[in-house]
Amino acid sequence: MSDLRPRRSVLYMPSSNERALEKAKAIACDALIFDLEDAVAPDAKESARANAVAAAGSGEYGHREITIRCNGLDTPWGADDLAAAATSGAAAVVIPKVNSHAYLEEIERQLDAAGAPAELRIWAMIETPTALLDIRSIAHHHRVDVLVMGTNDLVKELRTAALPDRSPLVPHLATALVGAREADKVILDGVYNDVRDPEGFLAEAEQGKALGFDGKTLVHPSQVEPTNDVWAPDGDEVDVARRVIAAFEEAEAEGRGVITVDGRMIENLHVDNARRVLAVADAIAALG
Repeated sequence: MSDLRPRRSVLYMPSSNERALEKAKAIACDALIFDLEDAVAPDAKESARANAVAAAGSGEYGHREITIRCNGLDTPWGADDLAAAATSGAAAVVIPKVNSHAYLEEIERQLDAAGAPAELRIWAMIETPTALLDIRSIAHHHRVDVLVMGTNDLVKELRTAALPDRSPLVPHLATALVGAREADKVILDGVYNDVRDPEGFLAEAEQGKALGFDGKTLVHPSQVEPTNDVWAPDGDEVDVARRVIAAFEEAEAEGRGVITVDGRMIENLHVDNARRVLAVADAIAALG
């Protein structure tokens, strides 16, 4: 993982709703996506853009990573969204329906033409069969930091059944995960739509964590706390990680080749995993 900045809980906020943008300042999510796309009606696109740019540049969102989801370049608003987001102060632009490396090149060209700083990153949404088939080149684009699963659109495009356990979707989620891991990029699970079903949401979040996602995109503030809990190492994990590292360092100092912790053989891969657990725990603690 190239960036241990926590991105456990990433909350979409409709930028046409000024009250929602204000409320987001107090929500304990790791990142926010100020949405100009699906959550905004056509007649509110321009005002939403102005709201998102003002919010991104306000400096009033604390540790939260601020991103702006633009409309696609095939819409009347996409180019203007990119131009506005380029110098907004946002950390990244979230680009829907990325299907190719060439499309990302055009996104980057327009950002640069609008004066975007080099540190402005791209979060690429994976929402179509074409994106899955081109996942390696998308994930390897140098300006892409994060892949975001657009699971609602993916279910539609694949014509799969929307089952509670997501079993028809799991192979395709795994394809995207492999692409992200090969490129050493962060990847976020898609949204859970039914905000009245906390048990179903928790089950899906736990599934996403088990599959290997780095966090989850969310549609409601009530989903933030359980998501943060799922993706944070618990006390037992941290304790075991510390003991694994201590045992490894002790064995290394003594020249021993065989290491056991709690009766289990420890190899280098377990030490690497333990170090990552502690790094994630430290990064979360640093958020305060």
